[in-house]
Amino acid sequence: MSPIPSRFILGTRIDATRYEDACDRIQSWAATKTSCYVVAANVHVVMTAYWNRAFQNLVNGAALVTPDGMPLVWGLRRLGIKDQPRVYGPDLMLAWCERAADAGIPIYLYGGTKATLEALQQNLKQWFPTLAIVGSHSPPFRPLTPQEETQDIERIHRSGATVVLVGLGCPKQEEWMARQQGNLQAVMIGVGAAFSFHSGEVSQAPRWMMARGLEWLYRFAMEPRRLWQRYLINNPAFVVLFGMQLLRERGRGKG
Repeated sequence: MSPIPSRFILGTRIDATRYEDACDRIQSWAATKTSCYVVAANVHVVMTAYWNRAFQNLVNGAALVTPDGMPLVWGLRRLGIKDQPRVYGPDLMLAWCERAADAGIPIYLYGGTKATLEALQQNLKQWFPTLAIVGSHSPPFRPLTPQEETQDIERIHRSGATVVLVGLGCPKQEEWMARQQGNLQAVMIGVGAAFSFHSGEVSQAPRWMMARGLEWLYRFAMEPRRLWQRYLINNPAFVVLFGMQLLRERGRGKG
């Protein structure tokens, strides 16, 4: 595969990919059982990385970092990737499931509750009848012991899956994927809230709100107690800090 253009937004690498390109890369890695991971980055991921450089190193160590949130799409466009589209984690999951069904590539679902996984598998089988879901697991929400992580990896290997969809949420899923790189001979894709969305457990924002960068407002209205800090602190901080980055880069350009 050819190298992919990328830009750094507040120190986090964001790749100029598209759904088809991302699926092509995942399929290529899956064919060789490459141990690697994909991050769908939104403002929450970028700001978590900004405040925690160790986490930023994990994100920047991913094989692919997609622009999951519209502010990052707009950021890439301001940084010279003029026609950059959004590559949204939940939609990437569906695009990949369609590709995997067509190509006969077995997948594994890791994360969420048992009820979420049951509903998710029912829906995926309805939408993609030939999709090979060869296993799923709902890990406990507490930190896993090394022995538990080893058992999870062994369980995935026994399933024969070459792609693992990981729905643990940020930053837990990125940390888990980074720890498994080199141990798990499969492509890991962090899909965040996609399990909750596609199982029907949580409703998604209308597409018109997504296109205008207002998905955060919809999700905040749905879960204010859980998400207030993410959106009322991180979002304004991102606007200020990225504005400063643009001013610095403009100043260097003039120099």
